[in-house]
Amino acid sequence: MSYQKFNSHHTSSKAVSYLTLICVLTISSCSQETSEQSNSKQGEQGSSNTKPMHKEVGEASWYGPGLQGKQTANGETFNQKELTAAHPSLPMGTKAKVTNLENGNKVNVTINDRGPFAEDRVIDLSRAAAKKLDMEEDGTTQVKIETPSSKKKPD
Repeated sequence: MSYQKFNSHHTSSKAVSYLTLICVLTISSCSQETSEQSNSKQGEQGSSNTKPMHKEVGEASWYGPGLQGKQTANGETFNQKELTAAHPSLPMGTKAKVTNLENGNKVNVTINDRGPFAEDRVIDLSRAAAKKLDMEEDGTTQVKIETPSSKKKPD
């Protein structure tokens, strides 16, 4: 092989190597940019998912002693010592934050029953939940009910 052929072959190999390196770096920076944009979009979506899906204000009451051990609407055994609640329309298993508007106390409950059946009430709380809200003695109080937004699946 002559020096000229070797040099030309070597130069074209070097050019291909540089070209390959440039392509790899370009692709790498594009994928990094896409990843950053994706993370940014997830962050934006995450913040929109923190808004409550359901907000309701009204009168709450509590129930317990007469129903202890009975079956709830979702099939569980009612235990007045657990943080649960009855709501007329929220899906079973929904986690709800209930705030006592008279004193600011808050409690997180799981909806596992239907009710209340009194017309002027929005939620029936277990005795344990009523205790956390400091409404056990009064029996009723004004509350705000909030449920978290369900996470949206990407299209």
